[in-house]
Amino acid sequence: MNASPDSTKTPLGELIGRLSVLHQKRIDLGLERMHRLLARLGHPEAKLPPVIHIAGTNGKGSTLAYLRATLEAAGLRVHAYTSPYLVRINECFRLGRVGGGVLVGDDELRAALEEVERVNAGEAATLFELKTAAAFLLFAQNPADVLLLEVGLGGRLDSTNVVETPAACVITPVSMDHMDFLGDTLASIAGEKAAIIKRGVPVICAEQAPEAMAAIEAQVKRMRAPLFAANESWHVNVERGRLVYSDDRGLMDLPAPRLFGRHQFANAGLAIATLRAISNFKVSQAAFEAGIVGAEWPARMQRITSGELLSWGPQGSEIWLDGGHNAEGGRVAAAALGDLEERVSRPLVVISGMMANKDAQGFLANFAGLTRHIIAVPIPDTENAMPADRLADAARSLGMRVEPAPSVEAALRALSKLAYEVPPRILITGSLYLAGHVLAINGTPPA
Repeated sequence: MNASPDSTKTPLGELIGRLSVLHQKRIDLGLERMHRLLARLGHPEAKLPPVIHIAGTNGKGSTLAYLRATLEAAGLRVHAYTSPYLVRINECFRLGRVGGGVLVGDDELRAALEEVERVNAGEAATLFELKTAAAFLLFAQNPADVLLLEVGLGGRLDSTNVVETPAACVITPVSMDHMDFLGDTLASIAGEKAAIIKRGVPVICAEQAPEAMAAIEAQVKRMRAPLFAANESWHVNVERGRLVYSDDRGLMDLPAPRLFGRHQFANAGLAIATLRAISNFKVSQAAFEAGIVGAEWPARMQRITSGELLSWGPQGSEIWLDGGHNAEGGRVAAAALGDLEERVSRPLVVISGMMANKDAQGFLANFAGLTRHIIAVPIPDTENAMPADRLADAARSLGMRVEPAPSVEAALRALSKLAYEVPPRILITGSLYLAGHVLAINGTPPA
């Protein structure tokens, strides 16, 4: 019997596994290997559509989602590169199409990764470097009007920082995270992220702590780049539940973002400011309105409204999912929970799993005033995940009532056996890896 045409294709998971062992470290910041790969691929990074490069600690993905939804509402074809993925690696690569982008298909992604593997010829390279090179190859091969490019980690030595002249550089709020790679002060972290700024390229910056802003302004000055900073060049306010944006070109009264949480007004404002600061694209008020209400970004204060989780937890409970994993991410999630509590009061339970290199105490402290009930869970099949008992110790040190559970499912089933006068509000949080696992077992992966 003849083999079918697909029978000789390497399974995508097997290919990813093969690429992931080419470097002894999962993270090894630097650009030499990227430059080598891209030269062998014929420099696809020089054949990209206009690039909006996005760095920062929190809010990168949401800001990118607003940019994408708005630009697509304006009729443009939008490529997007994001990380990490939640369930499938395809989520990292969105190809621009008329009428809306699509996640790259398995065959097209496999072909790009195999080409990168071929030219790499077995040399040391991290998986992120290899998939970023594949992304540039895909984006160069598929025509589009704009590429939204999210930094993976830091900025200065991140694999995405090979684009010489982007259309704009965007910096979302900077906070303490990845200190083992970026430095242990806010100024050093902000300096690493601000290093995506290129000479003369517009910089659109979210509101920052003073020491972070000083580092960003220093790089702006060195690069002689125009700066459009929040609360100076542009402003966002919430009035009667609506988003009111203003800059020197005027005022826009827009609907509230569909993504939940007061921080989403600031993220949406940053996206609006970006598109108004650069002249590459014409965006109407109607497109801004459609983008603000149409943006989707899973695992960021996402209400779970269908799937397995609802059958496991207490009947009538609310289940929310958020991938926040640092102190600032915890703060904005806690603020969103506070807003929910003002609307409809429910007892709150936090189910949390985190990575071993994260500040569990700093993250969980944000919820100490909202709940005393924490359930610590492991993150399955994830290297360097924090053991549940260590996470539980961090919660206990804050005076919180905590118990470990072997899984999210077990935690929800245990809660369903408790007697609640009012069905609880349940937040599952602490890691994007945990969020991806939850979406997979719930049967609702990102589309």
